[in-house]
Amino acid sequence: MLGKRLAELRKARKQTQASISKLLGIHRGTYANYEAQKREPDNETLQKLADFFGVSIDYLLGRTDDPKAPYDYRKDPEISDEAKKILDKVATLTPEQQRLFFEQMKVTIAGYEAQNRSSNNG
Repeated sequence: MLGKRLAELRKARKQTQASISKLLGIHRGTYANYEAQKREPDNETLQKLADFFGVSIDYLLGRTDDPKAPYDYRKDPEISDEAKKILDKVATLTPEQQRLFFEQMKVTIAGYEAQNRSSNNG
């Protein structure tokens, strides 16, 4: 399934095997062998392929037909390191604690928004 998915994704982007292999830093023949299912990528390369195409590894391997890669805030450059640390801690809370945390965050953000509106109108 991996070879078929890689070929479909590459063709959908109108890329050649040579252009994909250059972007990923691998030999064209190596990439061609992935598509031909004569060779399997190592875990690091598999992750690079999934990231490059914006799909999950499970999709590449045929474990799901949903190509959408799950969102991982840890890889999002728009989120600060401090916010990532907080989100990591929130992930360790119980579902009820998480609900309460986010409810409090909504109240806090609404307060900041109201404060900004009043200072912009004043």
